[in-house]
Amino acid sequence: MKVGDPMPNKSKPNRLIAEKSPYLLQHAHNPVEWFPWGEEAFEKAKRENKPVLVSIGYSTCHWCHVMAHESFEDEEIARLLNERFVAIKVDREERPDVDSVYMRICQLMTGQGGWPLNVFITPDQKPFYAGTYFPKTSKFNRPGFVDVLEHLSETFANDREHVEDIAENAAKHLQTKTAAKSGEGLSKSAIHRTFQQLANGFDTIYGGFGQAPKFPMPHMLMYLLRYDHNTGQENALYNVTKTLDSMANGGIYDHIGYGFARYSTDDEWLVPHFEKMLYDNALLLTAYTEAYQVTQNSRYKEICEQIITFIQREMTHEDGSFFSALDADTEGEEGKYYVWSKEEILKTLGDDLGMLYCQVYDITEEGNFEGKNIPNLIHTMQEQIKADAGLTKEELSLKLENARQQLLKTREERTYPHVDDKVLTSWNALMIAGLAKAAKVYQEPKYLSLAEDAITFIENQLIIDGRVMVRYRDGEVKNKGFIDDYAFLLWAYLDLYEASFDLSYLQKAKKLTDDMIGLFWDEEHGGFYFTGHDAEALIVREKEVYDGAVPSGNSVAAVQLLRLGQVTGDLSLIEKAETMFSVFKPDIEAYPSGHAFFMQSVLKHVMPKKEIVIFGSADDPARKQITTALQKAFKPNDSILVAEHPDQCKDIAPFAADYRIIDGKTTVYICENFACQQPTTNIEEAIQTLISSRD
Repeated sequence: MKVGDPMPNKSKPNRLIAEKSPYLLQHAHNPVEWFPWGEEAFEKAKRENKPVLVSIGYSTCHWCHVMAHESFEDEEIARLLNERFVAIKVDREERPDVDSVYMRICQLMTGQGGWPLNVFITPDQKPFYAGTYFPKTSKFNRPGFVDVLEHLSETFANDREHVEDIAENAAKHLQTKTAAKSGEGLSKSAIHRTFQQLANGFDTIYGGFGQAPKFPMPHMLMYLLRYDHNTGQENALYNVTKTLDSMANGGIYDHIGYGFARYSTDDEWLVPHFEKMLYDNALLLTAYTEAYQVTQNSRYKEICEQIITFIQREMTHEDGSFFSALDADTEGEEGKYYVWSKEEILKTLGDDLGMLYCQVYDITEEGNFEGKNIPNLIHTMQEQIKADAGLTKEELSLKLENARQQLLKTREERTYPHVDDKVLTSWNALMIAGLAKAAKVYQEPKYLSLAEDAITFIENQLIIDGRVMVRYRDGEVKNKGFIDDYAFLLWAYLDLYEASFDLSYLQKAKKLTDDMIGLFWDEEHGGFYFTGHDAEALIVREKEVYDGAVPSGNSVAAVQLLRLGQVTGDLSLIEKAETMFSVFKPDIEAYPSGHAFFMQSVLKHVMPKKEIVIFGSADDPARKQITTALQKAFKPNDSILVAEHPDQCKDIAPFAADYRIIDGKTTVYICENFACQQPTTNIEEAIQTLISSRD
């Protein structure tokens, strides 16, 4: 059985058996006669005059599993659905466009969202009822799914006018919400309001933002690092380090196998929702790397090394691409793979090492999670433990590493969680960007090699006739890429360039940007649509700017347009970002902290910055000296263009093509707003000038 495939089932398969999505395949043997999203399902609904259930989830979703077992494997519910509805299953990770439209509807109708997402729509795709998890029968103050199906089928049959009114109003609201607004752009005051809103929501005891469930939200931390860099606001940096330290100590971090879980169910980061997502670990890799640049805290470097170790061991295909997720559940129990009894620890490690491990990692007879233990360092006092045990810091570290390796080996004998092994362009791009940044900052070639293996896979398998695609699995490529795929891939190319100074990555970034603008840019109002002009038409063509667990495509695009425009001198790209400041101003001013990644672009645009141009032979120690110094430094406002000779820049960065190399030596130009100071070959002086300044 392949990784990512569903468990064998002897019942007759439905249409989903022909799909490659691990999530759809999990439902391929349900008694429900599921359709994948497509014309066949909607033609049947029109022909038979039936409402449509669109049920959306993903393969590692705990409550999706619960509802599948309670309802979609149930013969009574299957009979109701098959007789009175047309049922469609959607993998939200393959069709984020469908998910985005109907999630917005669910939030409009119910005030909340989440997965599984179950939306009832008319045959022409207009929604009239929505919800998330439904138990089979009423409980948890939620209506039972049987009752919902009975009620909706009767209403659709007997009060169609009412259904159509609801559906029409919902569709109109979506279209109104998506209409672009224009006017003046965002100002510096928006930058400070974003910080203030984040500061107001900061958990001063445990770090992070808001109350449980608490998500890592690395893009908020990335914003705060930039705010600190530009303003010197010390609380901004404290909020970052407090959060990163608390997460690294908590149970949300896997202290045995490494990697972060999706979120914490409590305020102190102890009990995670145990699924591990590629995007979380990618974005956290970037956040910890940037925090290391700012603080030089070796713990952050260690966490980055461990994230990459985990990704290599458990989330990397042989072809160099990355899996999407690991499930929270094993054998029907959430977290079973990751938790321990004290007895298991002592049996594996022996009494002496076992008791030391239990003392350090909060392992008790009673447990901290449903009678078992999640290893964590939240309340650990390592100085006291070292003193009591008569150990040096190095001796304690060696013992704990020995214990970790033994426990990992024992854990690997357990039933492994389900792996969603599809390759998503957008999430792979985030990991490529994270690896490239780690390679740049830590000067580690093997990280760059991992990133380049993955980008090569995307270029060879997920770009078809010049069009970026969404997903690869088991030899099949599916769905035309969305703005997220293009914007995140652009991010990856720019970080690959900064890690390697290989101009081919800049050239690819420019080509990708041209394609992105051609496919997604709203020529009338500005901003990027979620879907390309060549995509399937849904009931609305959305523009998303809100930064959730993953930053939005528009937010990432705005930052990358500024980066590419600055390094190449292409002012048209910078103007496009300025247009986006106006288009999305109302959304951002209403909720600044919900757009923290987008606000990085505003910070970058309005704050002082430098364009640095370096010419010199790649094997010249002077060039290596200054480029290494710049790669290690946290200079988010600045751009760095590096080439052996100005002639290499004539196509990609024509503003630098007429510069010259002085006396055959590595030559540095320091520019502001594309006006440059006198070039210098004094590398020490140039480094001092560039590294010591905040901008």
